[in-house]
Amino acid sequence: MLIVGLTGGIASGKSSAGKILAELGAKIVDSDILARVVVEPGRPALEAIVERFGDGVITDDGILDREKLRDVVFNDRKALNDLNAIVHPEVFREIQREIDDYRNSKPKGPLVLDIPLLYESGADAIVDVVVVVYVDRETQIERLMARDGFSREDAENRVDKQMDLEEKKRRADFVIDNSGSFDDLRRETKTVFIKLMGLMSGARRV
Repeated sequence: MLIVGLTGGIASGKSSAGKILAELGAKIVDSDILARVVVEPGRPALEAIVERFGDGVITDDGILDREKLRDVVFNDRKALNDLNAIVHPEVFREIQREIDDYRNSKPKGPLVLDIPLLYESGADAIVDVVVVVYVDRETQIERLMARDGFSREDAENRVDKQMDLEEKKRRADFVIDNSGSFDDLRRETKTVFIKLMGLMSGARRV
């Protein structure tokens, strides 16, 4: 079985590339979805979050108010680190379950772990290869402004709070360049998928 780490940056097109990989035959495990699962009511992570951040981040229905929590940690590095220390271990447990289940299913395609903070969280240690969806910084900022309606200053702030995509590109095994059209992205992604299938079949990496 081949375990692939898929990462990128905000507004880089990582989710779109993931959907294309799924259409081509990959199994996608979305860490963002798992991160929501592990903070559902009754889960240990939610209890730990309340203990650390207080009841103010919980709605009247007992559900985590993700927007309020995001506001709390956005400009507070210690608070963000504390949150990650609560959530990341739980997400990794869920990821390991997904890996074990997929291994037992006699997979025909690669297992792709869609993890935005792949390098930052150390998750690159559990994958066989890393695929980075790349755009240059200016394109990233422009797409973020168009997508979310941010001012340029806000978009730059959000981009700058993440690991530089140039660094992720340098460390990647494969790069999907998303600087062009969606059709270009599809072609780039298909090319990488073919190489991943070659690795699965024991072919030498190209």
